[in-house]
Amino acid sequence: MGFWLMKSEPDEVSIDDLAAAPEQNFPWFGVRNYQARNFMREAMRIGDLAFFYHSGCPEPGIAGICEVCSEPYPDATQFAAVDPYFDPKSKPEQPRWWLRDVRFVKKTRYVPLAELRQYPELADMRLLARGNRLSITPVSDEEWRFITVQLLGIEEMKR
Repeated sequence: MGFWLMKSEPDEVSIDDLAAAPEQNFPWFGVRNYQARNFMREAMRIGDLAFFYHSGCPEPGIAGICEVCSEPYPDATQFAAVDPYFDPKSKPEQPRWWLRDVRFVKKTRYVPLAELRQYPELADMRLLARGNRLSITPVSDEEWRFITVQLLGIEEMKR
């Protein structure tokens, strides 16, 4: 099983929106960075867990946990001219942008970015790297364990 951090602006989709969604699952749409797209398309697996991270807000941070629950498929927003994620260079027969569905696992206490930066155990976490703007990043087993056990008090993730 792999671990990830997936960023979403809470005014677009929040952890509460995911919890309230039908069947508590949602397509992770709108990724427009090739490296983040490749993580979703090629590296993620069904059953992988991710920190649901609120970004683009006054206090960004981890808000919960979600699980990858689909194979990759084309992001429909790339084809809709009225959508903010429209990509005129993308064609249905050759989509550029892919997504996966995620399902709600758990809302956690909010762990702000400023708090994450305080721990030397997380010094190498990709989220904390200077200049990192990726919306999806891998999380190491050690980082996952530290955050879930030490910061969130979760001993074992039940699915």
